Amino acid sequence: MSTSSVTFDPYWLLFSPLTLQVLICRNYKGDVDMAEIDHFLPLLMTQEEEGLTCPIMSHGNVHFLWIKHTNLYLVATTNKNSNASLVYAFLYKVVEVFTEYFTELEEESIQDNFVVVYELLDELMDFGFPQTTDSKILQEYITQEGTKLEVAKTKVPTTVTNAVSWRSEGIKYKKNEVFIDVIESINLLVNANGSVMSSDIVGTVKLKTMLSGMPELRLGLNDRALFALTGRDKGKTVTMEDVKFHQCVRLSRFESDRTISFIPPDGESELMSYRINTHVKPLIWIESVIEKFSHSRVEIMVKGGKEFLMRASFGLPSVENDEMEGKPPITVNFEIPYFTVSGIQVRYMKIIEKSGYQALPWVRYITQSGDYQLRSNF
Repeated sequence: MSTSSVTFDPYWLLFSPLTLQVLICRNYKGDVDMAEIDHFLPLLMTQEEEGLTCPIMSHGNVHFLWIKHTNLYLVATTNKNSNASLVYAFLYKVVEVFTEYFTELEEESIQDNFVVVYELLDELMDFGFPQTTDSKILQEYITQEGTKLEVAKTKVPTTVTNAVSWRSEGIKYKKNEVFIDVIESINLLVNANGSVMSSDIVGTVKLKTMLSGMPELRLGLNDRALFALTGRDKGKTVTMEDVKFHQCVRLSRFESDRTISFIPPDGESELMSYRINTHVKPLIWIESVIEKFSHSRVEIMVKGGKEFLMRASFGLPSVENDEMEGKPPITVNFEIPYFTVSGIQVRYMKIIEKSGYQALPWVRYITQSGDYQLRSNF
């Protein structure tokens, strides 16, 4: 991606719909008149009245790109054909960073931390170019204690100017380990006749790295595309879609030979996420029957597979209702350790560091419910 394609020309601001005031603004390039924000709220209110709310609004040649978080609107403006996906990625990253700093991002937390907010805005973006957006790195030299801000400025960590901005140098551990969690969530909808109407699997690979120095890691999965490239399409493989990586992953390497190569952040991080669009057989099946014996007694029977049967009888006040009652689906929550429904596996994790130390990788698999619903015909 060329440099010109990742810049946009906004002034950026936090806008409170309650007080109708701009709480914070930062004009990065000066290409948009600051008074243009006066048109944002009338445009938004007009769209809401018409039921046609759009994430991008325009007034003349100025475009407003906005998101809402709690009681705040975060708005970026531009007068050029900017990369909208980048703008929204930046706005959501701002929410993430501010939440890491202030726990809750709301009007009061902004008003109580004006100095820190401006410091963060100056580091997050420079002249329309996103810069340091990793909250762990920012917290090394931007603190919430105003008296320390000036001192910290003279000690900017090398991670800010390094190619590896997400990891500090000089990290040391007595015992070098990396923990890998492969977590899959099942989204499933079953109709009253027992047929699967929709299903998919959303997975994440999370890391907890406790490694000294600046190690390079190489992760191998039973990726069908990789096996097809190497001509070793044997055994259980999976086809991953909508794959998203942490910025530490070398995308060019992955695109060329499907190798997941990276220098990891220290501590906990989400390395990648993926989706598998496949027919999923229900792992947990539940049947329910509701019988009304009178106006004051209801009996509910819930059966789960072959192992569990629950029968409950309720004595109720005498109530009559001739209206049709709703039949909400049964929502199931569960977690199954040591198992992935897709069959994805970590084939290897190589850890390479110039000092040559030995490190232990640990892998854990978890399958859990996502939006898992079973409709009933009681």
